[in-house]
Amino acid sequence: MIRGKGKLIEDNFIMSPKYDFVFKYIFGNEKHKDLLIALLSDVLGVPEENFDGIEIINSELIKEFKEDKKGILDVRVRTKEGKQIDVEIQILPTDYMAERTIFYWSKMYTSQIKPGDTYDKLKKCVTINIVDFKCTPLKKLYSSYHLTEDKTGYRLTDIIEVHFLEIPKLFDEDIEKDENDPIVQWMEFLDAKSKGAMEMLAEKNKDIKKAYGLLQTISKDKKARMLYESRQAEISDQLTRIKSAEEKGESRKALEDAINFLKLGISEEIVAKGTGIPIEKIIEIKKNILQ
Repeated sequence: MIRGKGKLIEDNFIMSPKYDFVFKYIFGNEKHKDLLIALLSDVLGVPEENFDGIEIINSELIKEFKEDKKGILDVRVRTKEGKQIDVEIQILPTDYMAERTIFYWSKMYTSQIKPGDTYDKLKKCVTINIVDFKCTPLKKLYSSYHLTEDKTGYRLTDIIEVHFLEIPKLFDEDIEKDENDPIVQWMEFLDAKSKGAMEMLAEKNKDIKKAYGLLQTISKDKKARMLYESRQAEISDQLTRIKSAEEKGESRKALEDAINFLKLGISEEIVAKGTGIPIEKIIEIKKNILQ
């Protein structure tokens, strides 16, 4: 045991890098931007030199471990050529992930210009989804998507690019996994449950070794530890509510819609009518999640 800021903290305690603010601490911090570049290089399959001069647009979201109640879980960057890349990690399962991805990609894309601008100012936008649930039927750990012609495969434009890294598929025996693949190693690091597993990965990959060092640092921080435990409890509560709602016949989508509508300030009565969830349940959701 070690003593940190008046509280005993276990030597072997290590946070999961899957949790949003922990992920941002490692990959969304200007002080160690090289780790973000390494991750982008591995996932996108391009040399690290391509990311010289990269700018983290939303790095302020992680200062002092502040928790974001609106569910902003991403790290967004801009290259010196103006291309934008958004990396999002998501633990909670969600229906219509593809539609949600395109919606947020479109907001990133269209926000580049204002009325009166010409279309040549629009630059390529890339979305990387790292998810802790299965969202495609493909027998692949990770997949990438572009806008192509159905029969010939001709790429209409290069402005859109979407990637999915589906962590649970690491344990599917019928899916091929190359332990020397750096993307697989990053996925295993994000899902690692123990210091031993992380140390093994750190021996294979120098970038993961540095990420593991940062993870050890934040895991010893009292304020971060408190936020981490709060975030764990919040996610457990949401998973429990989703499971309970499904058992009662309420679809996951209806529950997600209700939460989103309430966040927009729509009245409980209208949300209940629109989702089909009883008003009593809507009031409970608002009380437990939004307040």
